[in-house]
Amino acid sequence: MDFMLFYIYLLSSLDMMLMILLTVAFFTLLERKVLGYIQFRKGPNKVGFLGLFQPFSDAIKLFSKELIFIFKSNFLFYLFCPLISMMLMLILWNLVPLKSKFFINEFNLLLILCFMSLGVYPLMIGGWSSNSLYSLLGGLRGVAQTISYEVSMILIILVCMILAESMNLNNFMKLQEYFYFFIFNFFMFLVFFVSLLAESNRTPFDFSEGESELVSGFNTEYMSGSFALIFIAEYGMIMFVMMLMMFMFFGGMFKLFFFLFYLLMLFLVIWVRGTFPRFRYDNLMYLNWMSFLPFVLNYLIFLIYFKS
Repeated sequence: MDFMLFYIYLLSSLDMMLMILLTVAFFTLLERKVLGYIQFRKGPNKVGFLGLFQPFSDAIKLFSKELIFIFKSNFLFYLFCPLISMMLMLILWNLVPLKSKFFINEFNLLLILCFMSLGVYPLMIGGWSSNSLYSLLGGLRGVAQTISYEVSMILIILVCMILAESMNLNNFMKLQEYFYFFIFNFFMFLVFFVSLLAESNRTPFDFSEGESELVSGFNTEYMSGSFALIFIAEYGMIMFVMMLMMFMFFGGMFKLFFFLFYLLMLFLVIWVRGTFPRFRYDNLMYLNWMSFLPFVLNYLIFLIYFKS
């Protein structure tokens, strides 16, 4: 019976990962469509009805291109970094109490924090192993940014943990069935949203991929399937962190409101990209260390005092 249960959980996990990859494909289509209308153009509309087959044609194009190993690059690290990035993203989705129960345990939020902190390594090693100055600079900028915003992000998650008195996302769902943390933690929600944008290297915080300064940044030397894996992992992480935010502040009851609001948050991520220019790097660091961190620390101290 235990083996049967194991195979059921394994199949549900594989099914969920396949659905995530399909959703990532259509999320890229949604982004290109929304950015097109923001910039007064159509976006992809040639491949299939209204451009619905565009993600599949992009995937075929990227994965059928030739993969060239760069001379003097650390090619083993160079080759495996996109795979590690993709693997981390899929493991994180397995830790969310959705369809898959393969990795679910009492401390799944703690495991999520552990795996999210590992996300900086593929970025750093990929930039270093490419043997390119642009890639190395992009990797260094991405590491400094991600580590900085992880501090405020983890403290906000700690605030939610103290309120829920649990590290299990299932308990967050039960506790917020009738009253959302969003209602009395609105400013924490805003800081968390901005921190997640910085964590996932999205505009206006896309310093590791700044095309104008870094010629695409840490992924300059990546091509074909490796390039596709990096961006699948990036968009999968964007969807994951928005789902995590929904669990933190809206409970995640999987009702119609939950999914509609989740789609709204994904749309907001795209809207921010189409609206805001890139920050200056010193402004990014100032925003975190001089604004977000003192605010979140003061709120955390107040909450601990209030709870005691």
